[in-house]
Amino acid sequence: MTAAALATASGWTPEALARGAVAQVDLDAFRANVARCAEAAPGAALLAVVKADAYGHGLVPCARAAREAGAAWLGTALLDEAIALRDAGVDGPVVAWLAVPGARFAACVQRDIDVTASAAWALDEVAEAARGVGRPARIQLKADTGLSRNGATAGDWPALVGAAARLEREGVVHVSGVWSHFANADEPSHPSVARQIAVFDEALEIAAAAGLRPEVRHMANSAGVFGTPRAHYDVVRAGIGMYGLSPGAALGSARDLGLAPVMTLRARLAGVKRVTAGESVSYGSTYTTDHDTTLGLVPLGYADGIPRAASNAGPAYAAGRPRTVAGRVCMDQFVLDLGDDAADPGDEVVVFGTGGPSADEWAEVCGTIGYEIVTRIGPRVPRVHTGVRA
Repeated sequence: MTAAALATASGWTPEALARGAVAQVDLDAFRANVARCAEAAPGAALLAVVKADAYGHGLVPCARAAREAGAAWLGTALLDEAIALRDAGVDGPVVAWLAVPGARFAACVQRDIDVTASAAWALDEVAEAARGVGRPARIQLKADTGLSRNGATAGDWPALVGAAARLEREGVVHVSGVWSHFANADEPSHPSVARQIAVFDEALEIAAAAGLRPEVRHMANSAGVFGTPRAHYDVVRAGIGMYGLSPGAALGSARDLGLAPVMTLRARLAGVKRVTAGESVSYGSTYTTDHDTTLGLVPLGYADGIPRAASNAGPAYAAGRPRTVAGRVCMDQFVLDLGDDAADPGDEVVVFGTGGPSADEWAEVCGTIGYEIVTRIGPRVPRVHTGVRA
């Protein structure tokens, strides 16, 4: 396809044409996926997780689209991500959950952002920030029910909720939520799932006995949304499902779950050349042509988020049919063997997404998960959002 033809195609802005790559983000598909996740948890409100630049799809555009699709809450990992939402004019409930001592708690209190406390130090710093700002802080308490990551252990939980209850009575904080996170929700039959729900229910009872009456209780991520209705509580946290990827093989493919791809990664061939049989391709000579063939050079590499593990394995669609990466993925580029099919410099390659393989297929050949494939696409690749509403 010529540059002129690409210029009229969806997603190919002048910047993208010049760069030779574009990550097109279909916000209409995103909204449909948000609605599908909400449909799967009809008794709960939906919290749209937009951490990590909305899993690489664009923080603010996706946050706004999630709200348009009916998400009641937004969630981020870092406090600065939540602050960026507020500073962009995004309203409604927002919760952030990952912070270190000295984090910007005061800025969150000022912007009416819920922050998570999982330990005494965090509760102390949030309370100090609230006193300094002169208004109560909205906090959510996180219980560690078996993931052994963030969250208060069963031994520390009574003291944490007791301290939070005292601060709430003093008017320093308002405990808006209690929550936890699964270790194996992508395997609904895993024994830890039921065990964690039981631990969470006990944590809720301890919080109630301390006098806390949180607005929301939540535990289910995307995998829990589709696989564990018992864990839906008041709110479900939809993450990867909103972006059109499966939260786990045991739950079915994205298509099985009624989810559509949101990001399509495209590139333009930076070079096309004919080579003879017996030529080695890329570093390490790990691929050798076994016949006269055409090679196409794609201007994306591991500096852009293409996994080096995709060497001799990554799927793509070019010159009218599926292809496989030929040789090692380099920092800025990789090669496709196009056989005897016609191709020209500037022609389009679909790396993953609509019209090509899925990000989940890339994950499978790279021994990872779809989450990593989409979140690692770097800033050298322009994002173009379609379906933006005025």
